[in-house]
Formats: sequence, C-alpha cells, structure tokens
Amino acid sequence: MDLYEYQGKELFRRFGIPSSDGRLATTPEEARAAAEELGGQVVVKAQVLTGGRGKAGGIKLAEGPSEAGAHAEAILGMDIRGHVVRRVWIEKASDIAKEYYLSVTFDRGEKKPLFMFTKEGGIDIEEVAAERPDALARLHIDPLEGFQPYQARRLIYGAGIDDSGEQKQILTIIQRLYEAFVGADSMLCEINPLIVTPDGEVKALDSKFTVDDNALYKHPDIAEMRDLESYPPEERAAREKGVTYVKLDGEVGILGNGAGLVMSTLDVIALAGGKPANFCDLGGGGDAEGVVDALEIISADPQVKSILFNIFGGITRCDEVARGILQALDRIDIDEPIVVRLDGTNAEEGRRLLAEASPENLCVEPTMLDAAKRAVELAA
Repeated sequence: MDLYEYQGKELFRRFGIPSSDGRLATTPEEARAAAEELGGQVVVKAQVLTGGRGKAGGIKLAEGPSEAGAHAEAILGMDIRGHVVRRVWIEKASDIAKEYYLSVTFDRGEKKPLFMFTKEGGIDIEEVAAERPDALARLHIDPLEGFQPYQARRLIYGAGIDDSGEQKQILTIIQRLYEAFVGADSMLCEINPLIVTPDGEVKALDSKFTVDDNALYKHPDIAEMRDLESYPPEERAAREKGVTYVKLDGEVGILGNGAGLVMSTLDVIALAGGKPANFCDLGGGGDAEGVVDALEIISADPQVKSILFNIFGGITRCDEVARGILQALDRIDIDEPIVVRLDGTNAEEGRRLLAEASPENLCVEPTMLDAAKRAVELAA
C-alpha cells in the first residue's frame, strides 16, 4: 500500500525523522488558513500516489495565505499521470543548500533490505544509477544481524559526505529510517530529497512510503490511511468482494485460478498479439459465487472487448467453474464474447455443461494458446 507524502511524513515523525511542519487542505479556504497558521513562505504540494508532481505544476511556492489559496485552487482537481488531486499539503518553505537521496527498500533478488544513498538528490534515482553509478552508495542489511551503526558510516563515506555535522545527523536519520522500515513492515522508505539547510540542518523534504499489504493486519492505524478513491473502481469493487484483481490497460479480460497460471495467461495473450485488461485470480479453490463476482468486475471495465477464462482444475473443479459462468450469464448482461479453456478435474463435465447451455457469446477452446488467440481475435 502506497502512502501519500503527508502520511509518510507522519510515520517519519513517529520514528524521529525530522521534516518540515505542514497542514493538510482539501479546499482553497483550508489552504489559506493553513498558510496563515504556518506563517511566512509556504509550499503547496499536490498529494497523489505518483511521481512527476513538480513537472506537472503540482508543487508551487507561495509568499503568503492569499497566494497559497490561489495555488491550491489551481492544483486541486488537476490530473497528474491519471491521478486526480483531491488534497494538498501546505508545508513551511525550507531554504536548501544541498539535496541528497536516501532510501531503504526490499531487494527481492537478495531477500534483504537495501540502502541507497547519494549526494545527487532531487532527481530520479534510476537516472543516477544509470548515468553515474559510482555516485550511488549501496548496502544490504542482513535481517538476522539487523542494522548496525557501522553500516550507516559505510553509507555516508561511500556517498562522499565529508562534513562532520552532516555526518552525525545523517547517521541518526539512516538508523531511524531502518527502524521505520522494519517497524511499519515497509517495502520502501524513500527521502528524495534529504536536504541540508544553509544553517546545516538535515531533514526530509519529501516522503515515499510503501507498506506491505500482507502486514496491515498488524498496523490498523496504517491500514486506515488507505485512500480507496485513489484506486480504479474495478479494484475497489474487487476489494469489497474479496477478489484478487489488478487493473491493466489492455482489452482482453483475464480470469484464471492461481497467480502463476494467470501470469502465464498474460504472457500468452501478449504472444498472441493482444493486451490484457486485468489480472484476476480466482484462487485455488474457487466456487461458483467467486466466478460470478469476478465476472461482474471484469465485465464492468469499459476497456474489455473479450473475456478469457483459463482454468486448470486441481483443487478447483472445472464443472463448478462452468456453473459459475452460466450463473453469471443468467444474473448479469454480458455483451462481450467469452472464451473458455478448461483442463484438469472434471474438465469434461464442465465442457459438457457449457455445450448444453450453449450461450451465444461463449466458445470453448481446447488449449491455452488456442483460447488466447481466439480471445485476441474477438477483441479486435
């Protein structure tokens, strides 16, 4: 689960990571009041779960309350990379002498947390890694050993920080960032930029925080931070029904049983020349009601031009899936053509049920590749 900047900074403050004071606003009037309360120059920052806010005009400096309100009015409702701005963060402006980059993320390849630190902050870390890899200090943390102070010193020296006052502050921030990473069961904690003021103070000017969904049951306070409005309507409906669903940008709706099979189906659709509209996993023991729920969600997507069921019956019985398809067709109007591939447990019975019902917009294919080709053809 991705957090907004203001939510990430709230967690930073819990773990003792310094950041600028700010207020949340959802209207221009609230922005004016926040700027008046903070006093002096403020920065009006769009709160969206994507990057590129500054380039899109979503971050503006204001001299006072009146200008802050005007900037908020311009930014609220703005579309930034498909994300509509519904709130802004009004933050006390900071003088910047230097900009660094600091993050800790989970390296899936190494199965360890990975620290990255560079003096070249304020820009995309991918750009630094690609063009100036020597400027980026990297360090893995053994989860069994845990974080040790010498590791922070290695990062600081590796990035070339030679000011002793900065070193002391950054050492503390690195340690507390790791505590936040572990304490909130995070997948990413990023500060870009980590700034140094002209007075030598080091603090977080931005926050990118991603928490492991599977650990949210341990953090009900963080779970409450989830903004359902930021998700596509299909994903919100899927969450309510308990369906594993991810919205994609293609035209072939996908439903399979088991994450591995669904991922393979996405690849086969691409091989056949199409683009998947979603990832939808029925699970290993899907029943008829689960098929109905999934099909309702997939067919509600206006981008979907055809639907592919790819079912391999192990725990899941193919005849149960077939009944679910027929129940869904009885309960909801589905105009899109449906292609079904059934194999495994009770596959023959499932195919017989579909053949006897013979819905006009449904066809059965013998193999996954044949089904993918037909679904792509029908979506064209």
